[in-house]
Amino acid sequence: MGSTKSTNRSPSGRWPHRLRAALVLALVAGGAIGGLPRLSAQVIGDEAEMERLHAKAEEAIANGDAEGAAMNMGRAALMASQLQKRESHPLRQRYLRGSESLFRGQEHAYRALALFHRAGGQLPASSGVCGSLRMAQSSVDQAVKELGVPSPAGEAESALSQRVVRQRAAADEWVTVVAAMQSDFQCAE
Repeated sequence: MGSTKSTNRSPSGRWPHRLRAALVLALVAGGAIGGLPRLSAQVIGDEAEMERLHAKAEEAIANGDAEGAAMNMGRAALMASQLQKRESHPLRQRYLRGSESLFRGQEHAYRALALFHRAGGQLPASSGVCGSLRMAQSSVDQAVKELGVPSPAGEAESALSQRVVRQRAAADEWVTVVAAMQSDFQCAE
């Protein structure tokens, strides 16, 4: 029943300082993710829903609601997966596959953060937290691979190519975020 050592808690009492800075950086990068080109009324609705869920997840994490952020990011990933299955354009398919992987990585990272808080925020983090972070790392690495560097495109595809580039930049930022979380939570690699 003794008190915990101050070295076992994060400096802010809530999130480790580097982690907080990395999440802010990722949220800024995530704001650069735009919508997809519109093809039909149903796609417009689905894409708008995916964007709404992504924005809602960012808002939730900014408000300290990691569980809500994870839930909404998971829904955004599911929407990206559904859109990708209906898509025939190769670059759009790649964009949506990469988006799904990135969103899954973010979902796992937010779940790890929620688990860490539920467990009392004690360092080192539990195996469940570290396992979620390994899944986040795997998903974010897959997003980087999927998004790659867009091939030279014609004028009609330039807007989509720019979205792929912005999504790749967001994925690169999340590689840093997940690595910082693993370090801050003292997860063995």
